[in-house]
Amino acid sequence: MGKVYIYCDETGTLDYEDPNSEYFGIGTATFTGTHADAMWEGFDLRTRLEARGLRTPKGVHAKNDSRRTRGEVFELIKRQAPRFDTTFLYKPNAYDYVRARGPVYLYKTAFYQHFKYILYRVSNPGDEVFVIAGHLQTNSKRDAIYDAVRDVCSQLDVDRTVVACVWEAPSSWGIQVADYGLWSVQRELLGKGSQWHSTCVEPFLETTFRPWGRA
Repeated sequence: MGKVYIYCDETGTLDYEDPNSEYFGIGTATFTGTHADAMWEGFDLRTRLEARGLRTPKGVHAKNDSRRTRGEVFELIKRQAPRFDTTFLYKPNAYDYVRARGPVYLYKTAFYQHFKYILYRVSNPGDEVFVIAGHLQTNSKRDAIYDAVRDVCSQLDVDRTVVACVWEAPSSWGIQVADYGLWSVQRELLGKGSQWHSTCVEPFLETTFRPWGRA
């Protein structure tokens, strides 16, 4: 029996009418067993960024970081070599019943579609699996999304112990790694590209699942 840590982040809005967000995506970075060195290296990078005058009160975030910072983060991710998996729901193709049940149900659907596939590929029967999801949604949705994460995890723990955690993204290097991996894959999906993708993400990217098709 071992321990598996699946760090999870999201991209896109839960608004079906948002013209700038055709996809809602879930991405994970998986570390197996003790990975204290990886967590320390993330902390060390953050302090080094501060030492040269870059404030990081909320850690690193691929969408907002400078090219130089992205390069440093991606190089560290390359050395750490976590497993990446992504799921993107193309919102214009959403089923009517999903739309009717509101935005939180869209999140829950994406989360379930992602984890029903990868959970059994990153862990073994008897393992203790920690699903650590980053929280970027508004306060009004936080409790509902926490309940959604717990509900999905409870459906997937037949022969494993699945522990659901919903944390603020700045609190965990693992969530920030998931953010960077998801950002890079999304750039590729949208045809925008990322100079670090082929060397720092793609070698560790196991799945990109698009159950509702693509634009």
